[in-house]
Amino acid sequence: MEYISIKNLSFQYDKDPVLENVNFTINNAEFVTLTGENGAAKSTLIKIILGILKNKTGEVFVTDKNVHGDIFKISYLPQHAVHFNSGFPTTVYSFVKSGLFRKNTWFKKFTEEDKNIIKHSLESMKIWNLRNKKIGNLSGGQKQRVIIARILVSKPDLLILDEPTTGMDEITRNNFYDLLHTMVEEKGVSILMITHDNEVVDKYADKNIHLCKSETNSWCCKFNLKKEISNAGNI
Repeated sequence: MEYISIKNLSFQYDKDPVLENVNFTINNAEFVTLTGENGAAKSTLIKIILGILKNKTGEVFVTDKNVHGDIFKISYLPQHAVHFNSGFPTTVYSFVKSGLFRKNTWFKKFTEEDKNIIKHSLESMKIWNLRNKKIGNLSGGQKQRVIIARILVSKPDLLILDEPTTGMDEITRNNFYDLLHTMVEEKGVSILMITHDNEVVDKYADKNIHLCKSETNSWCCKFNLKKEISNAGNI
């Protein structure tokens, strides 16, 4: 099922072209990497998909239903999302727990299943031992993992990540990529991830969107299928 479809997209800031002739799709249960050198408008493209910015020309389609017919959910982790100062009062556990609550659900009963979801998410990011710590007292890499754990408990259909492994050591980074791969393969989650770590992530990626300079000095798109998708209906 097609979740995102971008056709002939162009964008500019004032009179300066930024993106030009961008075309790609993201389907359910796909791991897609977004690459390009610094200044390649990768974050701009993400903001257009999220509706934060409006494209100049072309079509941007984002589904409103997931493959099961339920409301389509996107979770987004921006590049600099770890600015909690030492006075931030919330514990790691409480912060991750808040990811379970949506509009009009703040007073719902907290179940054993909810607790298990939180524990699994914290353990998957190797921060269960930090659950009672205040977020403001953690290192930048630890804060990054807490934010990702909160995103994971919300069970998104599409997870958009802007260089999410910043501050992680090599072991944690590789474990994180394994976790994302599992989410795609077993949970049917789609992932769009901006990364400069493409050689490491390459073995997991189904597709790569690479932004590169065009003749008009704006950024166009090379869209590559990295491997065959097992479900032909997803291609």
